[in-house]
Amino acid sequence: MTAVKSPQQAVASSTLCSIHGSLLTLATLTLISFTYISLKSLHSPFHDPSFNSSPPPQVISRVEHLVEEEDSPFSDVYHSPEIFRLNYREMEKNFKVYIYPDGDPNTFYQTPRKLTGKYASEGYFFQNIRDSRFRTNDPDQAHLFFIPISCHKMRGKGTSYENMTVIVQNYVESLISKYPYWNRTLGADHFFVTCHDVGVRATEGVPFLVKNSIRVVCSPSYDVGFIPHKDVALPQVLQPFALPAGGNDIENRTTLGFWAGHRNSKIRVILARVWENDTELDIMNNRINRAAGELLYQKRFYRTKFCICPGGSQVNSARIADSIHYGCVPVILSNYYDLPFNDILDWRKFSVVLKELDVYQLKQILKDIPDADFVALHNNLVQVQKHFQWNSPPIRYDAFHMIMYELWLRHQVIKY
Repeated sequence: MTAVKSPQQAVASSTLCSIHGSLLTLATLTLISFTYISLKSLHSPFHDPSFNSSPPPQVISRVEHLVEEEDSPFSDVYHSPEIFRLNYREMEKNFKVYIYPDGDPNTFYQTPRKLTGKYASEGYFFQNIRDSRFRTNDPDQAHLFFIPISCHKMRGKGTSYENMTVIVQNYVESLISKYPYWNRTLGADHFFVTCHDVGVRATEGVPFLVKNSIRVVCSPSYDVGFIPHKDVALPQVLQPFALPAGGNDIENRTTLGFWAGHRNSKIRVILARVWENDTELDIMNNRINRAAGELLYQKRFYRTKFCICPGGSQVNSARIADSIHYGCVPVILSNYYDLPFNDILDWRKFSVVLKELDVYQLKQILKDIPDADFVALHNNLVQVQKHFQWNSPPIRYDAFHMIMYELWLRHQVIKY
């Protein structure tokens, strides 16, 4: 027997059917819309060059800005150009460093003595990081912790190396006792910055600091405990430069090689003894006397193809950064040396890297480099000049940002 629907049931049934129909129609339209949008995206300007729809002018401007700032291609002077570009961008967005606020800034903490001379890189780093985007006042948000102690400032006050060691040790131990952060990793996510010999000698007396934390130093010699995958090589840059940057001036470079300086290391003594009377290599056994003329030393860099950079009292030499700035291909003449940004830059693309024993064949090695290879070295050198320049305030890809990138790479292997 078939039931007969009442008028109220008929209306309800009709309404329900109408709702179902509407939902079905809506779902169909939604599916069609998504399909249409997907097909449109496949034919967007990023997929189909023949697509002629023009975005608004402000969009064009923004895209061009992003391409210029973010997507400029990197050459093979970088070991992994695309990885460097992507990681660098990630660092800029996310990297945070906490600077310990403790200590009297009028003594040894927070403020280096000056921004010139052999310790300029140390001073610029301290100044740059204080006002940078990377600094955070929340230690719980920090990836790394900066121990802001300037050994160079102690030297300026006449402090002995023995007393420096005591000061550094007492300061670090006070931070360990006051804050919980060192003990989470035994200092693996902490770093300090020091340039040239003073800071190296002062901190070597604090073994737990040297062994555990990240050392950012201008003397990255393998034979004195520098650990490449943990520590960071700080370029020693003597700023301000006396003359403008060189480059794209190959026709003016008629001298084969140049070096002048103190004979304060074995390799420099040998270099001067073997080559000081040579007619093609301009090798002097002492510094150029200022009385002979203004800026004669710097002007030699402009006229030379290869600038010899032997280690001095430390394995590093400020001549490397000088050579790069003035457009003279540096000849690295040192053993056991982790060159700055060595895991980012392919130094053999813009310099000549030799062992100290090669000093006896130096002229022939340089003469055997074909002209085309020299041109390539010189052109690549111009590309990397920006990485060996300190700025205040800092700018993208300069020495400060390259050091921060090196620290960013190291923080990613620290787990706690």
